[in-house]
Amino acid sequence: MRKGLGGLGLAIGLATGCREPAPEAIIGRGTVEVPEIDLAPPVSARVVAIRVEEGAEVAAGDTVALLTQADLPAAVAAAQGRVSAAEAALRDLEVGARPEEIQRAEAEVAAAAAEARRTAEDLDRFRSLYSRDVISRQQLDNATTATTVAAERQRGAAEMLAMLRAGTRRDRIAGARADLTTARASLGMIQARAADLVIVAPVSGRILTRQAEPGEQLGPGMPALTLGDLSRPYVRVYLRATEVALIKIGDRVSLTVDGTDRPAGEARVAAINTKAEFTPRVALTEHERADLMFGVKLEIQGSALTIPPGLWVTVKFPATNGTGGQ
Repeated sequence: MRKGLGGLGLAIGLATGCREPAPEAIIGRGTVEVPEIDLAPPVSARVVAIRVEEGAEVAAGDTVALLTQADLPAAVAAAQGRVSAAEAALRDLEVGARPEEIQRAEAEVAAAAAEARRTAEDLDRFRSLYSRDVISRQQLDNATTATTVAAERQRGAAEMLAMLRAGTRRDRIAGARADLTTARASLGMIQARAADLVIVAPVSGRILTRQAEPGEQLGPGMPALTLGDLSRPYVRVYLRATEVALIKIGDRVSLTVDGTDRPAGEARVAAINTKAEFTPRVALTEHERADLMFGVKLEIQGSALTIPPGLWVTVKFPATNGTGGQ
């Protein structure tokens, strides 16, 4: 009986000694960052003005820089002239002949018809005279030729009048419309190039750096300014593999300003790197530098950023027993 009680006590003691320790919270440290947008012209241009300074708050659509190209005004004027000429040509073809042109063609038809009648009458008289040997064969041939020429002139004048009354052919109008479309497309390309020389803020945010000054020549893609998107702040921390195994996408964490107890809001685990890194820049202790670390991106929640970018914060993940924090 005593032996049994002793065994029971040993079992209770073993059970008490094997109790798991209370889970500990995972701590990480990193700096507040925001997405950076380089504001650069797509073409080579000279800086005319920079309208903002570093640290300035801008709204989406605000003009932040103006640039120029030496040949741009002349190119725009030439393209506008080509469009105007093409529009005028198409308009003339679509309207057709003016009343004055038709009246002139009708007069030419009447004159040609009168000439044709006169030469025809002369030919009849010359034939009669030739039959009586009053005129020579040469004179009769000349009268015949004059009659033929007058008849052809009358036919040509009548065809011209018919064309004016019928209007312009469809294929010529289609060609004129195509010319106008080409001219407008060329003008649109030049105007788009001019619009690219006015740099505007694509989103609301803060000017982080100013890389250009008036008078400088920028190449395509060379930034004049760098804009920080304050609506999407995040923190990137590095954790050991054993710690990363205990968190998952969507977990909520609390933030405090590093070295203080000042609350800095909450964040959400947005991404976990799939590749480990050696001695990342935020691994501060010798033990951490000896381990493989995984980057974890945390999106700061809230509509307004209360922590300035670059400030160090401490990230505290909820205590977990291996199932992942919530």
